[in-house]
Amino acid sequence: MGRFGAVVFIALLVLVCGSVRVRSDGSDHRYKDGESVPLYANKVGPFHNPSETYRYFDLPFCVPDHVKEKKEALGEVLNGDRLVSAPYKLDFLQEKDSVSVCEKKLSKEEVAKFRAAVDKDYYFQMYYDDLPIWGFIGKVDKEGKEPSDFKYYLYKHIHFDIFYNKDRVIEINVRTDPNALVDLTEDKEVDVEFLYTVKWKETTTPFENRMDKYSQSSSLPHHLEIHWFSIINSCVTVLLLTGFLATILMRVLKNDFVKYAHDEESAEDQEETGWKYIHGDVFRYPKHKSLFAACLGSGTQLFTLTVFIFILALVGVFYPYNRGALFTALVVIYALTSGIAGYVATSFYCQLEGSNWVRNLLLTGCLFCGPLFLTFCFLNTVAIAYTATAALPFGTIVVIVLIWTLVTSPLLVLGGIAGKNSKAEFQAPVRTTKYPREIPSLPWYRGTIPQMAMAGFLPFSAIYIELYYIFASVWGHRIYTIYSILFIVFIILLIVTAFITVALTYFQLAAEDHEWWWRSFLCGGSTGLFIYAYCLYYYYARSDMSGFMQTSFFFGYMACVCYGFFLMLGAIGFRAALLFVRHIYRSIKCE
Repeated sequence: MGRFGAVVFIALLVLVCGSVRVRSDGSDHRYKDGESVPLYANKVGPFHNPSETYRYFDLPFCVPDHVKEKKEALGEVLNGDRLVSAPYKLDFLQEKDSVSVCEKKLSKEEVAKFRAAVDKDYYFQMYYDDLPIWGFIGKVDKEGKEPSDFKYYLYKHIHFDIFYNKDRVIEINVRTDPNALVDLTEDKEVDVEFLYTVKWKETTTPFENRMDKYSQSSSLPHHLEIHWFSIINSCVTVLLLTGFLATILMRVLKNDFVKYAHDEESAEDQEETGWKYIHGDVFRYPKHKSLFAACLGSGTQLFTLTVFIFILALVGVFYPYNRGALFTALVVIYALTSGIAGYVATSFYCQLEGSNWVRNLLLTGCLFCGPLFLTFCFLNTVAIAYTATAALPFGTIVVIVLIWTLVTSPLLVLGGIAGKNSKAEFQAPVRTTKYPREIPSLPWYRGTIPQMAMAGFLPFSAIYIELYYIFASVWGHRIYTIYSILFIVFIILLIVTAFITVALTYFQLAAEDHEWWWRSFLCGGSTGLFIYAYCLYYYYARSDMSGFMQTSFFFGYMACVCYGFFLMLGAIGFRAALLFVRHIYRSIKCE
């Protein structure tokens, strides 16, 4: 299995690294004087709604004679990128001053379209020699107090400042001329001439460092200070709590071991209490064991996926504006790791003496993909209704379905067969009695929901500061590049989840409640529910998102992400609790 795993991992790295480095026109980025440099218009959309983007020429800009669509990789399409040739010609080292792109008479409908776009703070995005550029398409003059007094202007003159080093483009900046405006306030036809100016300047920045300016924005000293402060804060909290829990557990367990050893010596018939006396029930298999094994398999697969994504991030594959790299990596790695889900689920199901392993395998395959697919179908329909670029073309959907049928499903089945044939036995250090012992009535705070609330709060408190930066990057226009800090936060999250689940499992067993299997999984995964609650807070308090499409995209896809977290952390919590329970029952002599 080790050699096979290594081969799969190398193939996966080659596949992902190969598929994510997107080039415009496959050029080597070297140009001669006067040579054409590729400039692609990507998309336009409201600044505060990052998922709601439209094709550049959905707005009535000047359309070039031959609109050429760029072929795109899978990740770019998933990212909502639709690159087409832009109407501007920025040939290498050729300066231009107020050159006309086209003259146009805007109809009333086109004026209304532009005005609505300016009102919603529409921005445009382009790529010049693979460097991203943005600008706003217009501005609103809010001199009057009433919205009816607002004036709407369209920028008609764009300035491109391009920096070059020998035969390569290093940097490009775009500014709009604040004096060259077209008034769109009234519903009437307007004559407009779109202009552009190009200035070239020499720089000494080497080509290899041209992407640095995009990644530096998230590594500015004050941002880094906040990140490190949050990490140190989390670490201290975690160390204190972990130390506190460890001390209590060690002391309590030590006392328990001494007491139980003493009880063994004094053979008086006394009332049995505590975790030792449910030893005959503690390894009784859980209810709905097929679903339990499927949750464990899916959670383990998602954990492996997260680790691989972190490896790629730390190696530097996801540099800023590497269009769609993350989406490509997620799809490819998820497909290739499905064998892990099949193996873990089926082998654990067979350990629990389950008989219908085929149904278990089907359940494992659909547990995460099913809700994700349903969410995708609904959101894609919304995007199609909005004619947004987030709507996937038919060809891309076919590719994803093919990946699922030709890679994911076969690997899942192979993993399942390997798991069934592993013939591993469930190692219970004590025998299970024939009849289950009755669980004593417990106070309300010992119930599943209060325990989940306790278990989820602690890990969430360790990550919530970092969550803001991730949300601002995924659902905003910030750039997130400090993956090393994120990795440390992830490790902290795992440690806290494991520890709190172990502590709550101990208290549950001490209260003679032996149904700890599902409880440990639910307590571990409850952080996912806290993250979803944070989504509500972020949407209403920290973002300016609006409109049905953006709202449904935000809450729909975040529900899938939080569900993934629930499964992954649940699997971690259960594994930690299982190790702990095996350990303490192995340490005492039980009849």
